[in-house]
Amino acid sequence: MSVAVVIGGSAGIGQAAAVAAAHRGFGVVVTYRRHPEGADETIRAVKELGGTAVALPLDVGDAASFGAFAERLRETIAATWPGGRVEALVNNAGIGEMALLGDITDEQYERLHRVLLKGPLFLTQALLPLLADGAAIVNTTSTSTNPAGVTPGYSVYAAMKGGLVVLTRYLAKELAGRGIRVNSVSPGPTRTRLGDDAFDRFPELIAPQAARTALGRIGAPDDIGAVIAFLLSDDARWITGQDIEASGGYDL
Repeated sequence: MSVAVVIGGSAGIGQAAAVAAAHRGFGVVVTYRRHPEGADETIRAVKELGGTAVALPLDVGDAASFGAFAERLRETIAATWPGGRVEALVNNAGIGEMALLGDITDEQYERLHRVLLKGPLFLTQALLPLLADGAAIVNTTSTSTNPAGVTPGYSVYAAMKGGLVVLTRYLAKELAGRGIRVNSVSPGPTRTRLGDDAFDRFPELIAPQAARTALGRIGAPDDIGAVIAFLLSDDARWITGQDIEASGGYDL
């Protein structure tokens, strides 16, 4: 059985990616930090497709826990899918914070760094022995890294996401000898729980963002999840080292 591990799969893009991966035949392991009920929703959605999914807790900001998580993941896969192999990894956990230069704190910088860049790097390192040769890795990045449409206040967030874009290319090169493909997906404004459900709390933000999008609306998690699942699949077997923008033409 081919297993996809979706980090941050309890809501939003991660949840959509997990369900889309299950639709393509993967068994799914999703992680959550403080939203176990969302992980349960993901599991139910996968089961409705006739698939199998399990959930494990993980704090991507705590790199010291990654070794223990890798062992627990190995045990979970062996118990749930005997003989199953990790064929896909999605590094999707994220946080969203903004601050102008004069307001950025060391604590905020470190928090964004731990979750958005350090976490994906060292978690991938910890899980590498579990990944099958020929597996696929997808990192979730952001259109905030684009040279056009820069929004004040997101300098640290965008810098970390930009680092992840570069890391994606280097991992693609380093892991190519094992046939492991590494790509990233760059969403534009998308209705997720990021920023404490910002679009739900501030619906007045939606119309201006939609107006900047060529296709005339903000993204839905399913829009991005489908792209991630495609990159995990054999249909994308000749794509590696790329950052794929999935934004509906944001700031086009």
